Parts: sequence; C-alpha cells; structure tokens
Amino acid sequence: MKATFFRSLVLSATCLGLMTAHEARAERLAFVLNSADATIGEYDIDTQQELRRVSVLREPHHTAPTPDGKYLLVGDTAGNMLFFFDAQTGDRVKQIPIVDPYQIQFSPDGHYFGVAGLARNQIDIYDARDDFKLLHRIPASSMPSHMNFSPDSSVVYVSLQDSGKLTAIETASGRTLWTTDVGSTPAGVLWHNDRILVGVMGTNYVAVVDPTDGHLERKVEMAPGPHNLFISPDHKRLYVTCRVSGIIEQLDWDSLAIVHSFNVPGGPDDIVFAPDGKMWATLRWRQHVAVIDPATGTYTTIRTGRSPHGIWLNTNEPGYHVSMATVPRRQTFPG
Repeated sequence: MKATFFRSLVLSATCLGLMTAHEARAERLAFVLNSADATIGEYDIDTQQELRRVSVLREPHHTAPTPDGKYLLVGDTAGNMLFFFDAQTGDRVKQIPIVDPYQIQFSPDGHYFGVAGLARNQIDIYDARDDFKLLHRIPASSMPSHMNFSPDSSVVYVSLQDSGKLTAIETASGRTLWTTDVGSTPAGVLWHNDRILVGVMGTNYVAVVDPTDGHLERKVEMAPGPHNLFISPDHKRLYVTCRVSGIIEQLDWDSLAIVHSFNVPGGPDDIVFAPDGKMWATLRWRQHVAVIDPATGTYTTIRTGRSPHGIWLNTNEPGYHVSMATVPRRQTFPG
C-alpha cells in the first residue's frame, strides 16, 4: 500500500511539473505527429524545445491546415477521428468522426476535403463548407496512399500504393476519369508545371504523368525509394524524400534534374520549411526530426516520439508545400 501511494505521489508530482513547464507558450510552433505513440509533439520553432505532447486516439499520420490558417487538422487513421488544433496556441479544440483519415487535404478553392483511406481501400470526398458532409465514397483497390488536387479543384489524383497505380477522380461527381500504372509502391503526389509527379517508393524514380489522360511521360531517376515531394517557399526547388535510402534530393524547378543530394539517415519522410530557410524533416525510423541547412547540407536533430510522420509549422502558409498552382488564398473557414 505504501509503495503504491508513493508511486502515485511521484506520478502526480511529475505530471504537475510537466504542466508547469508547459504553461509557457511559443508563438511559433512546430507540430510533429508521432504515429506509433498516438501523440502530437509541439515544439518551439526558435528554441527547438518540446513544449508538450498531446495524446490523440491510436495512429495519427498526416495534417491539413484549414484554408484560413486558423486550425491544423490531424487525421487519426486507426481511431477514425479528425482532430482540430488551434494553429497558434496548439490547443486541441474539437474532433469529428471521419473514417480512416490517412492522407488528408483541402482542395485549392476550399470547397472539398479529400481523404485517402489506406486501410479501408476507399477515397472519400467531403464538402468542407457544409460541416464535412460526405459527398462521394469511391472504392479504390490496394491502399490509396497520397493525393493532390488540380489547381482548379476539379480533379483529385490519388496514388494506389499496393497496385502500382495512380487514379484521377472528378471531385464534383466522384467519377473515376482514368487509372494508370506508374510503378511499384507509389506514394507522394504533386501537381507541378501542368504535370503530376509521383514518388514511386519501390523504384529509383519519380514518375511524370500527363493529367489529361494519365499516360506516363517519363521517369526522373534518383536515389532508391522516392516517397514524398515538396516545394521550397520561393518556388525555385523541389525536394524528394527518398526514405529507403536516407536521401533527400533537391531538384531543379524546370528540368527536374538533381541539384543536390542530402544524406539524412533514418527514413526522411515529410518536410516543412522554417522562417530561417531550414528544412524540418521527420525521420520515421529514428524518433527524431532533422533540421537541415539547405545551403550547407549540415543538420541537427530533435528527439520525438516513435515513428514521427506528419509535420507542420504554424509559420507556413496553408498548403504552401503542395504546389505553387494550388496554394489556397486566405479565406474564412467556417467553424
């Protein structure tokens, strides 16, 4: 009995100490989704110190800032829940049930909210301006993984990870326009210069696809395991995380030629850019975030929870890394 009481007392004191430490807030926050811990780590961007760790349900993976920048949405895929965090304070504000919200994204016009349901083999399109009313549920063979909308929001392109395909879906009707082969284990999808780029993890290339009919135009070779694609804030470079090989490739904007390769072991996955120009990259297999100086290739690391995946900084414009053509305008978002 005494031992139990003592442990409880120590636990209470520890929790009280954590709460006291967390009373201080930072204006510039980094949110890191620890998929295997079911937590969201919140960090001061300037000091790189963890301020607090917020629990969710089971397995958070990706984020989507609302078009007005007010909230950061976090999809808990195994928990079938969508969490709303205040983008400025980091407080968890509310949650709504959403089935299997693995990869999530708003359309450029703010009308649609897309969900790639990896575990349930379905693609859902919601009306983001009508309390997330489900408009279309499209069966999708073999693990829909990542998505990206066309600049006019009329089409969403989704990679089908286990079947090696990319599919195009008309958002208004939910009709499948085409499905095409891109290679083994496709993941990240990005609209760029009137083409669709797909990171094909089971290969050593990024696929370049014509969005009109889905034909594969060419393959851009790089380090093994291209996973996801990102755009620098100045829209002069593309970055590809090659998770398997521990390489981040920097590509020329127009030619897609490799400009520089950054060696960042530990499974680099998602990237965001801080106000000082440094890249923050989650390392899925190391329980760290790497903070990389693109000018020198040097980096430091920050300890996180297990399997850090999605990451977002509240200093970023909503959707800035998705595509220059699809950066949403500032607008009011209901609720």
